[in-house]
Amino acid sequence: MLALWSKVVRLGICGQMHGMLLWSDRAWDQTSSRREVIKDSVSALYTWQDTRCSPSFLSSLPPPQSHLTAYSGYGVPTLFWIARHKPDKLKLFSHAGTVQDLAVAMLCDLKEPVMSVQNAASWGYFDTTTQSWNTQILESAGFPVHLLPRVVKPGTLAGGLAESWYGIPAGTPVGAALGDLQCSVYTTLQPNVAVLNVSTSAQLAFIATPDFQPEQVADVSTVEYFPYFNDRYLAVAASLNGGNALATFVWERVLALAEGKSANSSLQVIPTLLGERHAPEQNATVTNIDPGNLGLGQVFRALCSGVIHNLHSMMPREILLDNNIERIVGIGSALTRNKVLQQEVEHWYQLPVQFVAGEDAAVGAAMSVLDV
Repeated sequence: MLALWSKVVRLGICGQMHGMLLWSDRAWDQTSSRREVIKDSVSALYTWQDTRCSPSFLSSLPPPQSHLTAYSGYGVPTLFWIARHKPDKLKLFSHAGTVQDLAVAMLCDLKEPVMSVQNAASWGYFDTTTQSWNTQILESAGFPVHLLPRVVKPGTLAGGLAESWYGIPAGTPVGAALGDLQCSVYTTLQPNVAVLNVSTSAQLAFIATPDFQPEQVADVSTVEYFPYFNDRYLAVAASLNGGNALATFVWERVLALAEGKSANSSLQVIPTLLGERHAPEQNATVTNIDPGNLGLGQVFRALCSGVIHNLHSMMPREILLDNNIERIVGIGSALTRNKVLQQEVEHWYQLPVQFVAGEDAAVGAAMSVLDV
């Protein structure tokens, strides 16, 4: 295995988008085999699931100069919240970034972090046209702009590996960290193809046309356009409700019950237990209950149908057809292991569907950094 690691020529790194953490100068130490974070030099990780930014708090923030809306769990709103409610906490740290940005900084021993356009856009208050932060807007609102990292294009090399790492030679080029969504579809996405990823949450995405440029007005929409590669955009319907909405059920038993035809019923489940970014106060509902459709298999079948129906309401079949999408590739563990979800994808979208197991964001990150 060490012989294989020694042949690595570049490192591509990706991670969960939107989230944020803080760290101080020299927040890590080099041990005999790896770098380790120094206690109290790094904050907790605030992920995309963080809910501290209420709708009323978000409405108190200045409008961004961006086509992307900033939601709770996004980096800039989270920093706004900390600046207003726990300002002393910010005095303990000198840098901010996603967790993957911290990983790159540690591996390359960077004094100042770098962030790719993909992750910057996922934080909010970033203009993808000029590829710059809304610095003036943020400064005037009392935001700690000194914490914002320098932003580079996807594929830019952040630096070289500071020390030999698990047999990978020191000096090996390391790319700026990328978004997990973009990397998870990188190996699969082709022209006229949409990718459906259902794991913890759910996303349906396709590459926008080469001439697409978003209007620089933030709009609460079910379809958003995130930076992809080569100055292209990824059209994305991102639902907060995917495999997590099914997680409270005993998988193997209910899957077996739900696969049979007897599980089809008039029961309807809207599974938005976590709301949606465009409708944060939306709750889950169950309708059309009668004595004949309360079997466990029927309930689970209706829940699976609700997960896909909810995504279909965000990016319906008509949008795919209008963008010349001819087929869907399904990835993600919650989808590739669940025949019921697969059947519901085919039912709601009425397009050829191919389900592919084993597609991984890490593979996409590695391939993208090699394609530079």
